[in-house]
Amino acid sequence: MKLVAVNIDGVLLPDSFSPVIYRFVVGRGLAYTAELERSVLSQSQMAAAQVLGLGDPEVVVREFFREREAYVREHPVRVVAGAEALLGRLRSLGVKLVCYGGLRREHFDRYLGHCAELFDGPGYVCTDGFRPGVREIAEDVFGLECERALFIDDVARVAEAARERGAAFIGHPSSFEHSFQRELMAQAGVRHLVDSLEAIDERLLEVVDAEAAAGRLWSPAA
Repeated sequence: MKLVAVNIDGVLLPDSFSPVIYRFVVGRGLAYTAELERSVLSQSQMAAAQVLGLGDPEVVVREFFREREAYVREHPVRVVAGAEALLGRLRSLGVKLVCYGGLRREHFDRYLGHCAELFDGPGYVCTDGFRPGVREIAEDVFGLECERALFIDDVARVAEAARERGAAFIGHPSSFEHSFQRELMAQAGVRHLVDSLEAIDERLLEVVDAEAAAGRLWSPAA
């Protein structure tokens, strides 16, 4: 393992998207299903808006982010408990470390700028233009084969891309009551799911590294 890539929203910061997506979809008369959630999360903003089919995608994106702004005023975004300790553990492995997500760099700087020195390369990669971004982060940004990278994410589409590309993966699915991500990760064959960042300890990282090297990281996809 030469690179660990950690998702920002849903891993290092709270999941401030699933609850808003759920409200946005149900509030407009659509059924919130596993397939809809899978089709929206870890897509570009415009692609997700097109999937919803609620009109002009640019208008839908603006409306969604207005609703998200209202949500985060009620539920302020703060660094998740254990996030900084996790970054310290990953840093001690002697691998490259990067953060990524679908929002612009300003989002990272605002909430994790105080940890910027812990990350390598650009520090943060915005993947809105090439989601989910497994290949692009490993190969284009760091010049590494995907097999040398570990991704830690809360979305099953990233797990699917990691498996397809040969990258390792640890899932941290959302605890949001209407989320399907735990179920979708299981269907994708993810073996290592954690409910807290403290669970991503040295022992788990060693196990994931060894299983990835031996080709035993994934369960049969459902």
